[in-house]
Amino acid sequence: MSSPDAPKPRPRSPHLQIYKPQLSSVLSITHRASGVGLTLGAVVFVVWLVALAGGQDSYNTFLSYAHTIIGQIILFGLSCALIYHYCCGIRHLLWDAGYCLDIKDVYKTGYIMLAIVPCLIAFVWLKAYGVIP
Repeated sequence: MSSPDAPKPRPRSPHLQIYKPQLSSVLSITHRASGVGLTLGAVVFVVWLVALAGGQDSYNTFLSYAHTIIGQIILFGLSCALIYHYCCGIRHLLWDAGYCLDIKDVYKTGYIMLAIVPCLIAFVWLKAYGVIP
C-alpha cells in the first residue's frame, strides 16, 4: 500500500476507441497513409524509369505487367493516393497561409476536397482510357 505522502499517478488519456472519428482527423490520417503509399509507389516509378531506359523490349515487358488486373489495381491505387495527397496538400497550404482555420471552414474545405478527389480520379482514368479525348 502506498504512503499518504506519495504522489498520485497522473490520469491516463482515454484510448482512441472512446473518441468519435471526426472529418479532420480521418482526413489527416488518410493524408499520412497516402503519403506512405506514394513512398512505396516510388518503387513502381523507378521500375518504370529503368524499363524506359532499358529499351523497347524492357519497356514492353513493363507495359505487359502494367496492363494486367493486378497492375491496373496498383496503378489505380497510386493515382488515387497521388490525387488525394495533392488535394490535401493544397488544403494544408491554405492553413499554413492562415486561411480556413476556423472549424466551419475546416469542414467545408474537407467536404470540398472529398467531392473534388473522385472527380479528378475519374477524369484521369477516363482520359487514360481514351473515353475523354
